[in-house]
Amino acid sequence: MTDTTERLEVDGFALIGRTFEEYVHMFDLDPAALAGQTVLDCPSGVGSFVRTANDHGINAMGVDIAYGKSTARLLQLANTDHKRVVAQLREKSSLFEWGFYGDTDGRSRYLKRAYEEFLDDFEDNRDRYVHAALPVLPFNSDSFSVVLSAHFLFLYGDRLDREFHLPSLRELARVATEEVRVFPLSELDTNRYHELDSIVKTLETEGYTTEQVSVPFEFQRGATEMLRITDV
Repeated sequence: MTDTTERLEVDGFALIGRTFEEYVHMFDLDPAALAGQTVLDCPSGVGSFVRTANDHGINAMGVDIAYGKSTARLLQLANTDHKRVVAQLREKSSLFEWGFYGDTDGRSRYLKRAYEEFLDDFEDNRDRYVHAALPVLPFNSDSFSVVLSAHFLFLYGDRLDREFHLPSLRELARVATEEVRVFPLSELDTNRYHELDSIVKTLETEGYTTEQVSVPFEFQRGATEMLRITDV
């Protein structure tokens, strides 16, 4: 069993989010190539990718189970989880590479900016944010060109089993016309998700093409790859 000092401890699922800039790096995105396309972020959390993507001419939407809550409640939860996560980052800084953020204060600023920008957009453009959760999404097949999924699948492998992951990945592929990208491929203890090879083999048997691709981003030590699913 992994020592808890060697992993980020999260009760349930952290309600935090990332910015557009972080997504560009962790998913190796070309914003200009995505302009005019439809993109789904699932689960989107309290991240600002959707807002900034739309500012760049990308027709982006976000999905999260948290979107059934009021803006005031989301602010309260985001504030609480922000403080908890930053406290752990300070305590367990050796688990992370700090080249992108500089230090824990830099990471904290990104987290805060993400949820503040999200909350403004959530209030003003509620139609961009859909209250739903994997493994069942309320969209027709082929609704989005590209589907992105960050810091949920694989990361919480200690509480989401193979029987959750496979239907969820199939569902993300169902609503995509071109590809699905999932990042990272590691769990909270920084080890590669223990069922990844089995899941990839099953997806390929079902006709999907998968590829584990290096990305220009590393925060969690060793988490430098995403999973691409094509032939969706």
